[in-house]
Amino acid sequence: MLVDEQIETVQFLEESLGERSPVEVMTTHASMIFLAKDRAYKLKRAVRFPYLDYSTARQRHTACLGEFRLNHRTAPEIYMGVHIITRETDGQLALDGAGPMVDALVEMHRFDQECLFDRMAQQGSLSPDIMADLAHRIAVFHHDAAVSLEHGGVRGIAGVLEINERSLRATRLVPDDVAATFSQKFRQALDDHSDVLERRRLSGKVRRCHGDLILRNICLWHGAPTLFDCLEFDENLATIDVLYDLAFLLMDLWHRNQQQLANTLLNRYLDEADEADGLGLVPFFMALRAAVRAHVTAAQAEQASPDTVTSLLFEARQYFDLAESLLTPVPPALVAVGGLSGTGKSTVASLAAPHLGAAPGARILNSDRIRKRLHGVPVQSRLPESAYQPEVSEQVYATLRQEAGRALDVGSAVIVDAVFDRPQEREKLEQLAAALRTPFTGYWLEAPMEVLISRVAARQKDPSDATADIVRVQAERDCGNIDWIHLDASQEPATIKADFLQHRASAAGHPCPRAP
Repeated sequence: MLVDEQIETVQFLEESLGERSPVEVMTTHASMIFLAKDRAYKLKRAVRFPYLDYSTARQRHTACLGEFRLNHRTAPEIYMGVHIITRETDGQLALDGAGPMVDALVEMHRFDQECLFDRMAQQGSLSPDIMADLAHRIAVFHHDAAVSLEHGGVRGIAGVLEINERSLRATRLVPDDVAATFSQKFRQALDDHSDVLERRRLSGKVRRCHGDLILRNICLWHGAPTLFDCLEFDENLATIDVLYDLAFLLMDLWHRNQQQLANTLLNRYLDEADEADGLGLVPFFMALRAAVRAHVTAAQAEQASPDTVTSLLFEARQYFDLAESLLTPVPPALVAVGGLSGTGKSTVASLAAPHLGAAPGARILNSDRIRKRLHGVPVQSRLPESAYQPEVSEQVYATLRQEAGRALDVGSAVIVDAVFDRPQEREKLEQLAAALRTPFTGYWLEAPMEVLISRVAARQKDPSDATADIVRVQAERDCGNIDWIHLDASQEPATIKADFLQHRASAAGHPCPRAP
């Protein structure tokens, strides 16, 4: 790679920045980051890949300017400016001197590396609440991002496939015949999804996104999830379907065995962004992202020290295998989780969702969240008693069925989380599954009254408005004959989850219900 010309630049930065404090240097496949005191200076490496070209000082300067401008959308407090490195009349290098430019770098506020989301994932310190906050910020960012009708769609994804195929062959990660079969699977998947890709492009779903939305490029800045280090070097690779942008992060979480967090992220994002028409694309988009990481990681191995080559190649192959698995179709299914307030329906739904349907798991539709949305209030705001009148509840359940139908229709699995104490609501949901020829299973959670009241009383920051009095009223209601699978909800959540999965495994292979 083209790195020799930067040896002098690196030495200059280490010496000049080291006059103030010790300098720590971090190297990626495309950049070098110099950490000095409370600042971080990012130097683009003089490298060229099939998808990226930083081989000239002018290209690197342009990339630095783009990085600063684009990252101000999400991290204005982190990005401070762009500097040039110049050659002065005495032959020495200088920062922002008067001589001709030889390189450029971005200055940033330094933050604790332990606040990077990849570190937090390793330490197990990411939480559903953090994912919910992150999903909100990504949804807002995508909503405000510039729309493009010229990028994305079938042509945009075809371009990614070409880069992936060329780059994968260049790394020799897998034999040529395996790479060819791999590429053919992606081309077939692209053909299968071409109509929805084009519909989404024409409806404004392609926007100037982050482009490199992985855990390493998110940090907690003053306690808030903050996106930084977006893709700045190629407008085609970054002006993409918003779900393709999100899919990189979903894939990264999935790869790190954080399936629960991946499913939470997707569901909280969908609660705020109307992207149900693209749900069927998500596994394909995740597979594309895994393929990108496969060849990028394999390329890193080519430049790595002998003690890290083996681990990098192993990880690259993991990404490759993940991409293959994500391309395998998984049929949709409809699951209902019912029971009185306090039985832990939402907990069970969230634990079960990653194990249902294609990655990153089922779309969870929660009656409390939908009720709050229909009334235009935040999910943690309490609603008046009038919001729980029978006619309002009928509207909530109708909305649940409508949104479940939309998700199932595009191939996503769905979990509907609601009380379902009225027989007609249970029947209507089963009829929806039959009409769509989709397997249906209903689970009814039950626990002693004292357990339900204790749980309701202990809730904090919860979408449900249920109180002990409401639980007592529910318990007095005639729920009719409930022929769903009954689960003991007084157990620990992990035990209930195990019971749920055991039933799913034993029920596997049952035929789909036929439409009447």
